[in-house]
Amino acid sequence: KRLQETICLLVCITLMAFNFMQLVMHFKSENWYTILVCSLFGILVADFFSGLVHWGADTWGSIEIPVIGKAFIRPFREHHIDPTSITRHDFIETNGDNFAVTVPFLAHMAYKFVSLSPEEINKTYNWECFVFLLAIFVSLTNQFHKWSHTYFGLPKWITFLQDMHIILPKKHHRIHHVAPHETYFCITTGWLNYPLEKIGFWTFLEDVIERTTGNKPRDDDFKWAQKQN
Repeated sequence: KRLQETICLLVCITLMAFNFMQLVMHFKSENWYTILVCSLFGILVADFFSGLVHWGADTWGSIEIPVIGKAFIRPFREHHIDPTSITRHDFIETNGDNFAVTVPFLAHMAYKFVSLSPEEINKTYNWECFVFLLAIFVSLTNQFHKWSHTYFGLPKWITFLQDMHIILPKKHHRIHHVAPHETYFCITTGWLNYPLEKIGFWTFLEDVIERTTGNKPRDDDFKWAQKQN
């Protein structure tokens, strides 16, 4: 597992560096506005997916489910009991899995940069900016989450990014950690938490699933928390 995480990190960072250089080489200043919009959209999509995964793991399933119960759901249950445990994980353990998810997409982007003509790259450039920022922010979601639980020793540039709400702020994420952990699931930047809460997005999904399946949201989370107490 450790070897797999390390390899994925190295491959992913190499692909990020290569694709970034290609994006810089093909950048055209006259398209800056469209590029900015596509890049911001990539960050928003990353934030949404972080919320969707977080909501799914927090709200449904059980740690008793074979394979994914212990490997995927249990860490979310434990995180509600000991939120600062994530701060005791090193960079590889914190980010290895997320970096692995983005490798195929970054590799496909790199393949296009080396195989397509400059004219063809210009036609897909805005899309590549979207995918690149999406991959960057998906890769670093767990790191941003970790920093939101780190209360001492953070460099000033990280606290500045948190204060400017460019990445997930501490006070903002603290809202999620108030029992019963039913809101503010997005943990990349947290930009979408307020609008999704205002329209009742997660509550709507939970109502639909409960009416369809009969399963109650966070039922296992409540039971597991009571066992730990």
